[in-house]
Amino acid sequence: MSVLPLVFTSGWASGINAYAVVLLLGIFGATGLSDEVPASLQRTDVMIVAAVLFLCEAVADKIPYVDSVWDAAHTVIRPVSGAVVGALLAGQSGSLSDITAGAVGGSTALASHFVKAGTRMAINTSPEPFSNVAMSMAEDLGVAGIITFAMFNPEAAAIIAAVLLAAGLAILIFLWTRIRRFLRRRAQRREEKRLAAEAREATGAPPR
Repeated sequence: MSVLPLVFTSGWASGINAYAVVLLLGIFGATGLSDEVPASLQRTDVMIVAAVLFLCEAVADKIPYVDSVWDAAHTVIRPVSGAVVGALLAGQSGSLSDITAGAVGGSTALASHFVKAGTRMAINTSPEPFSNVAMSMAEDLGVAGIITFAMFNPEAAAIIAAVLLAAGLAILIFLWTRIRRFLRRRAQRREEKRLAAEAREATGAPPR
């Protein structure tokens, strides 16, 4: 059986929470629940690092504006992680070339990352923090559920991931107006801080 569905699903999930994907795959492999997981992901040190980084993301992902900064910093990390995980899964299976699997996993992770980051920008236009917490928890549960499901039903999980990705892209297009408003507000705040600092320097007032 081709490993392509699992590569696609893990790529989609990596674009949302790459550390959770690495940790979950490692657990499934280490416990013997799946033979599809390569030994490199089952290493104790890899799983510990993934767990620590997952906890860091679990906190940062629930704080307004901090989550967008975290997403920006992971614009490269998540697609690279999706590509590496995909290539490792293909190498373990032998039913798909590493290059093809890496391309599928990386591109899928990049697409889902943009959906996640864009949606968070739109959410951050709202002053209350509860939507950030709710969205973060939904994403974590979604990643855990879809990866677990993919271990036993990879084709069905890939279909679900594809539908979620398509829906996310459609929502992102719909929310683009709010995202642009968020970017304008952030640029305006930076400009106001810069002008205020220049004014204090000109008047000799002490910095705040």
